[in-house]
Amino acid sequence: MREEMPYGTEEGEGEEVGFPNITHKRLVVVGYALTSKKTKSFLQPKLEGLARNKGILFVAIDLNRPLSDQGPFDIVLHKLSGKEWRQILEDYRQTHPEVTVLDPPDAIQHLHNRQSMLQAVADMNLSDSYGKVGVPRQLVVKRDASSIPDAVANSGLTLPIVAKPLVNDGSAKSHELSLAFDRYSLQKLEPPLVLQEFVNHGGVLFKVYIVGEAIKVVRRFSLPDVSKRELSKTAGVYRFPRVSCAAASADDADLDPGIAGEFSCLGIGFLPLHLDKLCIVTVFSNIKLVFHC
Repeated sequence: MREEMPYGTEEGEGEEVGFPNITHKRLVVVGYALTSKKTKSFLQPKLEGLARNKGILFVAIDLNRPLSDQGPFDIVLHKLSGKEWRQILEDYRQTHPEVTVLDPPDAIQHLHNRQSMLQAVADMNLSDSYGKVGVPRQLVVKRDASSIPDAVANSGLTLPIVAKPLVNDGSAKSHELSLAFDRYSLQKLEPPLVLQEFVNHGGVLFKVYIVGEAIKVVRRFSLPDVSKRELSKTAGVYRFPRVSCAAASADDADLDPGIAGEFSCLGIGFLPLHLDKLCIVTVFSNIKLVFHC
């Protein structure tokens, strides 16, 4: 998966875009509500030109005007968050059932909680699907950091432990993760959290982007493996602001053949902002397997 911003907090959104004089085919009008940062990274001139040639027009949604007063749209593409924006979309879907909203708020809500995010993958029972696909063992801690060492010991999770914020709201903080190497350092973590066992995976993860029948797999550099020797000599909590972003491309990296064939799904995201990435799943295979569907 990308960051979300609360509805109405970004400046520079909602600039009006004129409709070109295209009469030889019916236009598909895509209204978009994105942060200014995402708009700049997503709406590249090459993409807009390709879209126009295909009869697709992107039009900025003005967040200062009622959504129902804008358009008409065939598709509403959004990457905003917050209760107010969610309610606006729900009301709009009720009055405009003919418009496709990507993605509907109710469809993505469970992906914001890392506790429920991976349940769909576990329910699919992919234990023998061209290799073993599962989810890492995990533990949810909602409060009281001092209880974490005992909770981890009682759950049977082994060190090192990856700690992630429980809520994935698209903010920079929700993408941070920590790696705790010893029992004492677990008390330094800040709940609410999801704790997962760290699995050596050759320092490379896969991101799988799915749109309909189209599937795109990319490699990203991840956290390095931790040897038993390093684990015995390392203590503390190490924090990582962002792992596996696009800048960490590992498409040309060699994969460790000793870890192939076993995959752990680490997370599911929605609507990465590229047309070939409207659906994502993240997978980690002793390598990382990522799904977004």
